[in-house]
Amino acid sequence: MRVAVIGGGISGLPCAIQILEYFKSISSPIEVTVYSEAYSPNTTGDGSAGLWGPYLLGRTSPDRVRRWSKRMHDFLEQIWLTEDAAEAGVCLIPCMRLSTSTLQDNDFWKDIVYGCQPLTQRQLDDFNKGKENKFTCGIHFITYTSEPAKLLPYLMKRFEKQGGKMVQQRIDNLEEFLSNSNFEAIINCTGLGSKECVKDCEMYPVRGQVTRYKANWIYYVILDESDDGNYIIPNCDSVVLGGTHQVNDNNTNVCPNDKKLIIDGCRKIVPGLAHATHLYDWVGLRPGRDCLRLEVERAGKKILIHNYGHGGSGVTLAWGCAADVLELLKRELQIRHLTKSKL
Repeated sequence: MRVAVIGGGISGLPCAIQILEYFKSISSPIEVTVYSEAYSPNTTGDGSAGLWGPYLLGRTSPDRVRRWSKRMHDFLEQIWLTEDAAEAGVCLIPCMRLSTSTLQDNDFWKDIVYGCQPLTQRQLDDFNKGKENKFTCGIHFITYTSEPAKLLPYLMKRFEKQGGKMVQQRIDNLEEFLSNSNFEAIINCTGLGSKECVKDCEMYPVRGQVTRYKANWIYYVILDESDDGNYIIPNCDSVVLGGTHQVNDNNTNVCPNDKKLIIDGCRKIVPGLAHATHLYDWVGLRPGRDCLRLEVERAGKKILIHNYGHGGSGVTLAWGCAADVLELLKRELQIRHLTKSKL
């Protein structure tokens, strides 16, 4: 069987790997090719901090999001327990979610992360010392970062080691690709590109701008839930300060006003950042959609599976969504085999 995965980013590569590794494990003839306009380090995912946590998913079913998120958390745990952790950029890290008002108490992910507990008043008082904005509540827990700038090359290496093929080619029209190729199955992971590739008018950009600093002394994540999105997330070689989530904004240039809001906001949370070294700024467009699309579409004799619209949760959902893609592919093959047998 020949399978094409359209999209070589954080959603496409896990699909390609799981499909390839499964069929090889059952000794079934398989050829998987990834097509993508760009690969790491030039994907949208490369600029993100890679913190595990569901974000910007609209009306997507919470049950599905929980299942996908849990699968990815388990996958990161597996990597973290091996010698591949450093290469893949997977780190176990403490996190604090803070607010000057109240925090939602219905977060389904609290039993997925490790040791989630409310902050005590004494902990809040210690954190608030010397700060203008006083946080009134918060929680702390431990989870993973999987820095895409490291995770994506790791996944590419794993895919190619198993015999996968990678082609740098932009696919603008999926219908034409279906008609002109001899692949039996096509997995569409084109993200924001699906607006053009499959004419999905429900897709929209969610602009994200971040700033990176050199501040190795910061070893924990801070998420301020009381403002418009300030966060501080350590990576292996830098600390990511954010951020913005501007809907239907296609501007990929660094905005000086956004940069100032990010830096000023993060310095209020951690004043010591005023003495840290600024490295660079980055802008990316998240693939927004009111509801993530993961489903089979009838395409004649060929199998077409869509997997896009992950909002700000591409890293968080990647391995779990890919597992569902594999199950859909297996089911479609079984249905077609049974139909052919009856005939």
